[in-house]
Amino acid sequence: MSFNKFDLNLLRVFDAMMQERSVLRASQRMCLSPTAVSHALARLRELLDDELFIRTTKGMRPTARSLAMAPLIGEAWSSLEAAIDRPKFEPRNSTRQFTIAVSDFVTMVMVPGLLALLKREAPLVNLVIRPDSWIDLVEEIDLGQIDAAIGVFSDVPARFGSTALFAYDDVLIASSSRQLGNLSLETLSNLSIAVVTLHGKDEETLGCFVSEHGLGRKSEMFDRAAFERAFSSSEQCPRLALSLPHFLALPALIEGTDLTAIVPRPLAELFVQRHPISIYELPYQTDLEEVSVICPERKSGNGPRDWLRGILTQAADPLRAFNFARPARTASPSCKQQFAVEA
Repeated sequence: MSFNKFDLNLLRVFDAMMQERSVLRASQRMCLSPTAVSHALARLRELLDDELFIRTTKGMRPTARSLAMAPLIGEAWSSLEAAIDRPKFEPRNSTRQFTIAVSDFVTMVMVPGLLALLKREAPLVNLVIRPDSWIDLVEEIDLGQIDAAIGVFSDVPARFGSTALFAYDDVLIASSSRQLGNLSLETLSNLSIAVVTLHGKDEETLGCFVSEHGLGRKSEMFDRAAFERAFSSSEQCPRLALSLPHFLALPALIEGTDLTAIVPRPLAELFVQRHPISIYELPYQTDLEEVSVICPERKSGNGPRDWLRGILTQAADPLRAFNFARPARTASPSCKQQFAVEA
């Protein structure tokens, strides 16, 4: 097969199928009949000697060959569109919809400021927020279904750009009805503690990160390594009594009870403003975790996504003002602690 004789319209069909996973929806996206899309897909299968899409009860599932081709073809179409028609992005007049993937922690501490900026600078722009857990972020970004993802990442594929937004450390929160005083390791060892784990156990786990297609993202939303070092030589470790997949329920679970929780400092500050909750400094040093935004790194440039990255950076400005000065403490690994309850 010669590329010079290849019908590039077939790749438009492929791109639509990857986006929609349905012949009918792909035909509607391209303003073609379903029959025309089916014929084009059959021709493409013949030329590439691969099924490309397999029919399942949940729609057309792409093959490994399709998943490998998708980001390259998507990039190629973006470059062609930019070369032919690259209008200047005007936020104030744009009615574009942006989709970002974030945790509930980031939603609570960043999105109110982001909405205020959008109201002032881009009042007609719409925002869709999707959870960053339980989805394949790499595939969703490659397919253009997510414009940006915000989180704590380790490895980031080279085709994605990454911009630091803010950093945080851990603190303990408890009901204001409790008086824990100056928190010591001994006091902490007698507490029942809740922690948050964002991602499922079926993913490849590397320490407190999960890895998917070259992207490592933080799974355990507390510094477990520092926690274990602090109690490595202690006879008693705190009880990690509850593991949650989100932060939203914590205030209701903590108010008026003996349960405490280890949470990011910016979120704790927000909880204190809205609930009868107190913040306590942990009696050991936790690492600063850097929250970043990742999105496709387009060589040809992309006005809307460049603007989105800038506005997200602006929305994070207040979060960079936290003072993380903490007394240094040392210890060495290994208190093995199992969750008593998982929710």
